[in-house]
Amino acid sequence: MRAGDHKRYNEMKQDYSPDILNCLANLSSDEVFTSPELANSMLDLLPQDFFRSSKTRFLDPCAKSGVFLREIAKRLLTGLEAEIPDLQKRIDHIMTRQVFGIACTDLTAEMSRRTLYCSKLANGEYSVTNAFRDQQGNLLYERCQHTWNAQGRCEHCGASKGEYLRTDSRETYAYPFIHKSIKEIFHKDMQFDVIIGNPPYQMSDGGGTGSSAMPIYQYFVQQAKRLNPHFLSMIIPARWYAGGKGLDEFRSEMLNDNRISHLVDYFDSAECFPGVDLSGGVCYFLWDKSHKGECTVTSHQHGKVTTLNRALLEKSSDTFIRFNEAVSIRRRTQNGFISLESCVSARKPFGDIKAKTRGNVKVYAWPENGFINLNEIAQSKDLVDKYKVCIAKAYGERGDFPYLVLGKPFVAEPNSCCTETYLVLKSFDNETEANNMISYVRTKFFRFFVLLKKNTQNAPRGVYQFVPLQDFSHPWTDEMLYKKYGLTQDEIAFIESMIRPME
Repeated sequence: MRAGDHKRYNEMKQDYSPDILNCLANLSSDEVFTSPELANSMLDLLPQDFFRSSKTRFLDPCAKSGVFLREIAKRLLTGLEAEIPDLQKRIDHIMTRQVFGIACTDLTAEMSRRTLYCSKLANGEYSVTNAFRDQQGNLLYERCQHTWNAQGRCEHCGASKGEYLRTDSRETYAYPFIHKSIKEIFHKDMQFDVIIGNPPYQMSDGGGTGSSAMPIYQYFVQQAKRLNPHFLSMIIPARWYAGGKGLDEFRSEMLNDNRISHLVDYFDSAECFPGVDLSGGVCYFLWDKSHKGECTVTSHQHGKVTTLNRALLEKSSDTFIRFNEAVSIRRRTQNGFISLESCVSARKPFGDIKAKTRGNVKVYAWPENGFINLNEIAQSKDLVDKYKVCIAKAYGERGDFPYLVLGKPFVAEPNSCCTETYLVLKSFDNETEANNMISYVRTKFFRFFVLLKKNTQNAPRGVYQFVPLQDFSHPWTDEMLYKKYGLTQDEIAFIESMIRPME
C-alpha cells in the first residue's frame, strides 16, 4: 500500500471539510441520501464498545452512497488501534471481516465502494486494501428479478407486474435484500451484530395513471429483524405512525415492539434532510433485541428538541403520539372520553354522487356547488333534511407553521348533501347546535388533537379519533376547553405555539 493511500485513510479519523457526501443531490424524494452528520447521529445510539471490538460485524442492506459504512470504518479504525497497531493490517481486517454492504443498484454499488474503499473496484489500484481478489469486495450488488404471483404482484415487495416487467436494460427495482436470502447474496450464511441504513421509501404500484406509490421501507425493517441482529437502526418516513396503505400491520408490529429503545422523530423532514419534502416527516429508531421496556423518544419540531421516556403506544390508542408534550395533554381528556370519530361520516357521505345543474337537493361540491334529485342519493338520505357540519377531507400545508391543520368548516342546511370532497362531522336537528359545533372546530384545542393523527394532507374520519366529543348546547372557546380539562400553563402554551387561529 502506498504512502498516499495511508494518508487518505488517516484522514478518515478526522473531521474535515468539505465532505463530498454532503454535496450529493438526492435521486428523488424516495431515494434520499444520508448526510455524514445524520449517519453519525444514528451510530451514536449504539454502544460504542462495538467499535472497539474486532469481532463486531456491520451491515448496510441498502447502501446508496456508502456513508454508513465509511463512518463505521472510521470509528473502527480508531477503536481497534490498540488491538491491531499496524495500520494496514487494521484496515484489511475492518474491510474484510467487519463492514458489509448490499447496494440498491449498480450505480450506488460503485458509489459506495468509492466511498468505502476509495476505489469503485475493491481490488483496484487505488483501493485502500489489497486483501480482496474480486471487484465487489464486501459491498455487493447483483441484479435480481421480482417473483410474480397469480395476481400479478411480486411476492416479496408487492410490485406490479405490469409496471416492472421490463427488458434487461431497465432497472427492475427488485432490491436484493428483500428479494434474496443473505446466503444467496453472500454465498454463505452470515450473522450481523448491527444492521443500519436508509432504505428506499416507496415505489410506483401501477395504480391509476401509474403515478401512485406504495411504501416499501417496511420490508427492509422486517427483513432485518428476521436476521436477528443485536441492533437494528434505520431512518424511514414517519407515515407509518398512522398506518394506511400497506402499513397497518407494520404499524402494529412497531408500536407493540418493546425492543425499540430509541425513536428520533422529525415532524418536518427538511430539518433532517434539508431541501427534501416528505409529507408526514421522518424518523429513525434503534431496535435492541435485549431491550425490554419504554422507549426514549426525541422529538424535533421547528428547532425545538424534547426527550421523554415513554411507551410507543398509549392506552386506548392505535397510533403513535409524536409530540412528547402532547402525551400529558391527551391523558387529561381520557376520563369519560367519547371520540368524535364515532360521529364522522365515511369517505363518501352520500355515496358516489356528482353535482349537476338541476335537481331538488343542493350539493356542496368542489370547485362549484350544484344540485341533484333525492332519488339519486344512494346512502344517508336521513341526513339530507338535517343541519350538517361539513369540512374538506383534505387540507395541505407545506412548512406553514403554526398550523391551521384543517380547512374551514361550514353548516350545510336541510335539503342538502355533499360530494366526497367533504366529510360530515356531525348532523343536528337545529342550526344553533350546528353553529356551536363550528365554534368547537375552530378552536386550537380541537385542531391540535386532529394534528396528532394527521400526518399527510388527507384528513379522513380516523384523524378525529383523539378529539373528545362535546355538549353542543352552547358554543366553545379555547379558554373553556383548557379549563374543562385542567391543562397546565405549559400545556396551553404548547397548543398555542403549534396551532394558529382560524380567522
